[in-house]
This record gives sequence, structure tokens and C-alpha cells, in this order.
Amino acid sequence: MSASSPSLLLAARDAAAHQHYPQGALYMVATPIGNMADISLRALHVLSLADTVACEDTRHTASLLQTYGLHKPLLALHEHNEAEAAQTVVTRLREGQRVAYVSDAGTPGVSDPGARLAAVVTAAALRCVPVPGASSITALLSVAGEAGWDGIFVFAGFLSPKAAERQRQVLQIGTEAKGCVLLEAPHRIEALARDLAVLGARRLTIGRELTKQFEEVAQIEASSFPAWLAGESHRTRGEFVLLVHPKVAETVKEGDINASALRTLALLLDELPLKTAVRVCAEITGEPRNALYEAALALRKQGDPDKA
Repeated sequence: MSASSPSLLLAARDAAAHQHYPQGALYMVATPIGNMADISLRALHVLSLADTVACEDTRHTASLLQTYGLHKPLLALHEHNEAEAAQTVVTRLREGQRVAYVSDAGTPGVSDPGARLAAVVTAAALRCVPVPGASSITALLSVAGEAGWDGIFVFAGFLSPKAAERQRQVLQIGTEAKGCVLLEAPHRIEALARDLAVLGARRLTIGRELTKQFEEVAQIEASSFPAWLAGESHRTRGEFVLLVHPKVAETVKEGDINASALRTLALLLDELPLKTAVRVCAEITGEPRNALYEAALALRKQGDPDKA
């Protein structure tokens, strides 16, 4: 792409220059999530106009800009210095500079640094301009089928790295009727898969390394997620975006509990008091509470007769 960068930047200018790009404004610029061809012409034009590019990682962003034939002064602004660096950005905006902000990938401020920067700039009565582009969230929803057709979903982002809190969050997701989108890093994906397995037959769409060379999209039951990861050695590598599908309403007869619900109930009984496990399992699976209570008593009796 570098060899044709001059013509690419000219095309960006021709396509985007008709719009006004005020000075003294912060531009929140979305960048590719993996495939460098996914940059927008408007993003390129804004980056070419910027007096400063604030960024999550200066080395990464310098390489990104060089790919498109751009060289700009860089300002590091990440989760560890966001408050201090945001004041530097405000000062530059008041001097009349155009400042572009980019995260390492995708749309900044969404499970990425940048949200505090936008809040500080807005609070200073300065302009903050969105420059939309690539997003792993909408990319996954676009291929998830019926799960996203009504446009209603919950975005949970990265769940807690602490096991107990993450398991509590997963149980809460299980009670949510709407679809839920999650993000996860490769070093925590196996732990998340084990936790999501408690959702049993709930459908799960997995997006791994979206837009990259080894992109993979799969749709499975949540209970199968650990086995799916273990099925190929490369599957624990790369960035993940996940959709827990909306809960499917099922009509069941009292006393008729499916195997997936029983697995969920058994896992909950290992962590929760009996009545709490029954209530949570009923919310997750939609099974009748009375039938689940009887099943829980039977499971407890099988495991320890003294608990029955």
C-alpha cells in the first residue's frame, strides 16, 4: 500500500475535502482492526490534516501512519496517562490545532482509551468530532444471523479478569433476554470459555481475528465453547469478539427438564445455595422453577445424601 500512498491520499482528499474540518477540534478516528485496507478515505484525510495525532501506542501508530504515507507528530495518550495527556490535548486545541486521536485498533473510546479524553474535551467546551470506521462489534453482528436482526443487543465489553466477579457477570448475562456482545484477549479466553459453558444450550457466535488473514467465525452452543477452543491449537490466539445470542423462549412441561438445563443447574449448585441456584437456573434456562427445585434436591441427594 505504501507505494501507492500519494494517489491514495489524493483520493482521500477528493472524496472528503468538501466537508469542513474546523481547527481547535478533537477528531476521534477509527482505524482498522486488522486489515489495513479497511481505513476510510475520510479517516485518511483527517489524519493528513491533523497537527498532532494522539494515540494509545506511538510505535504502533507511527507504523500505521507510515503504511499510508503519513508522518505526524505523535502524543502518547493511554490508560495510564489519560488524565494528564488529555490536558495537553486541551491546551493544543485552544491553540487552534486539529488533534486526531486513534487507539491501537477500531473505534477509540469503546473498550479502548479515549473516553476520558472525549469527556475532558467536551467539558472544556471544545469540539469533539467522530470519524467512524471499523468495529469488531458490528462486524460480528453482521454475520450472526437472526441474533442481530432487530438491532437490540447489550454490549458488555471485557468482563472482569477476577474469576468470581466474571462468573457472576456470566450468570447475569444468562438472565438477559437480549443478545450480549463480549470482547476478550487471548490470554483469558480459556477461562471465559469455561465460565460461558454454564449457559448450556444458549447459542454463541465466536469471532476470532476478524478481518485478518486467519479470521474465524463459528456458531456453537455455549456448553461446547471449551471443547471448540481445544479442538485446534491456534484457536487460543488472537483477539475475540463474542455474541451470546438472545434467549429463545421455549414451552416446556413442568417436570420435563432438558439435559443442558440440568448441566447448568449442577454447575450452579457447586457454587450457590440450593434455592439461589434454582432461581438463577430458572432465569437462565426458562425451565419451571418447581421442576428445577425437585431436580436440585435429586442432584444434592446423589452427591451427598446428608444434604437431601
